[in-house]
Amino acid sequence: MPVLNRIAEFETDMTAWRRHLHMHPEIGFDCHNTAAFVVERLREFGVDEVHTGIATSGVIAIINGQGEGPTIGLRADMDALPMREHSGADYASTIDGRMHACGHDGHTTMLLGAARYLAETRNFKGRVALVFQPAEEAGGGAGVMVKEGVLDRFDISQIYAIHTLPGLPLGEFYTTSGPIMAAVDAFDVEITGKGGHVAYHQEARDPIVAACGITQAIQTIVSRSRSPFDDLVVSVSQIHTGTADNIIPDQAYINGTVRTFSRDVQAMVKQRLQEIVQGQAMAYGVEAKLIYMDDYPPTINDPEATQFAIATASEIVGADKVDGNGGKEMGAEDFAFFLENRPGAYLFLGNGDTASVHHPAYDFDDRSAPIGASYLARLVERAQPRD
Repeated sequence: MPVLNRIAEFETDMTAWRRHLHMHPEIGFDCHNTAAFVVERLREFGVDEVHTGIATSGVIAIINGQGEGPTIGLRADMDALPMREHSGADYASTIDGRMHACGHDGHTTMLLGAARYLAETRNFKGRVALVFQPAEEAGGGAGVMVKEGVLDRFDISQIYAIHTLPGLPLGEFYTTSGPIMAAVDAFDVEITGKGGHVAYHQEARDPIVAACGITQAIQTIVSRSRSPFDDLVVSVSQIHTGTADNIIPDQAYINGTVRTFSRDVQAMVKQRLQEIVQGQAMAYGVEAKLIYMDDYPPTINDPEATQFAIATASEIVGADKVDGNGGKEMGAEDFAFFLENRPGAYLFLGNGDTASVHHPAYDFDDRSAPIGASYLARLVERAQPRD
């Protein structure tokens, strides 16, 4: 089965929707205008229920099929990134310092395309819950939705999502069973020494030297504390301190990220960070406090749901264009909160040879929208076929 013919007819409309969203990006939980645009389209399509204000600005719409059955969930994220756009597109962001650099405008458009088709055809039983989520990039909007009880409230039995992927040929999919994306945590280290004049450094306790020592020692977690069979990233990404060349400051600040797939590895990193921070602080005669923040869990695809998703994608683009053993990566995704609580799968859809996501020149390829919409719609028809 190729791209669904009826969805192919939506391509011009979908391009217009996507470019409108691209021009008007919103950040985090503040996706109210995006949500209003989504709700307006959904009401035009004739969906049966529209629920707003979920996780601040999220939207869940319900389409009833023909006959009793379970509810399948389809999710799209709506938020953009706090960065300046340099794509050169005539539909570039109209808001300085914000842009859709991760394809969420495309994700929302694909789910709208699927919604329009499913509301017209209703060639399935049970229900489909269309989940339009804010704050994927920061804030964990999926986790907030789960805490607010949407999975139980709407009786969602399984859930699926897709993400655009530059570098993968247009119209190709890849995924993997089990872990596909890492858990992501963050850590801060607050170092307090004793400031003074650099000419009299013996009277000070320099937090800069301590920050350098702690940063260097943190590198040994991966190189010496990790089993070579475990995937792990520990990176220091910020060091802030000092104001002038003749002043030893009182304080220094370190920030970084930890990415894991295993709770045991995560626990090891927490312990080693604490030991390193305290040990180095003692060695340099300063005080240091570690603040460790658990964030997104690992994204783990349900094996059975993954095989179902692979088969469905193969119907749309052909089995030769679907890689079901694509492996895992160290990026993170808050769709993980849904997959912790329900079976489902997360797939990547090729965006072609374009700038990477989170790059100021990135742009979603509108030609992929009918492909993604067809895949999402067909998931519902295959999962819950009419009797």
